[in-house]
Amino acid sequence: MVSLDNAVLARLEKGGKRYEVLVDPALVEAFKNDPTSIDINDFLAMDEVFHDARGGERPTEEAIESVFQTQDIAAIASIILEKGSIQLTTAQRKAMVETMRQQIIHHIHTQAVDPKTKSPHPKTRLELALEESRYSVDPFKRLEEQVKDAISKLKPLIPLSFETVRLAFKVPGSAYGSVSQVLRAYQQKEGWLEDGSWAAVVECPAGMKGELIGQVMRKSSDAEVKEL
Repeated sequence: MVSLDNAVLARLEKGGKRYEVLVDPALVEAFKNDPTSIDINDFLAMDEVFHDARGGERPTEEAIESVFQTQDIAAIASIILEKGSIQLTTAQRKAMVETMRQQIIHHIHTQAVDPKTKSPHPKTRLELALEESRYSVDPFKRLEEQVKDAISKLKPLIPLSFETVRLAFKVPGSAYGSVSQVLRAYQQKEGWLEDGSWAAVVECPAGMKGELIGQVMRKSSDAEVKEL
């Protein structure tokens, strides 16, 4: 259950009255897309509906039934989010926008490269270009959608290429467990060699090449890697 300090107000106005629930802002998008995928106890700070959550004023059961045709708190929260709005303080919105902005920049940094150098653009360059593009970050819109929108804004400003690389890794058998966890998402094939070592071929975004190699080397300093 999200704490009251971290919760935000979701509000619907109907019939001259406000109906509010206190929700976890980090789960809003997922809950709107599929309410059944989120535990309502994790999503709500309190399993109650308010006229004024800050003042503690609650509607009657009759009023709730009249407006929502249900007493089920999950269904009520879903209706409020669908038809109402999220009330953020200035500080909350600023923090959420910055968090999402950094996620967008990190995603592009790891997925794209400069086609001339075949290396990722520095994050600082991406930040400045995103600012120059005047892209407006939405704290509640899905990350994947915003990355796509941001890329369309950035392409006229900086060269971006989305390429992949294939890498072959070989590590001692003792490092199999930790290294395989790092590579699993990108792994194409794997196998045990006669000398007891483990090898794998992966395909990953070109921008992630250095990061992925670094992660493997931190797990096994004896690791060998070759670009295919």
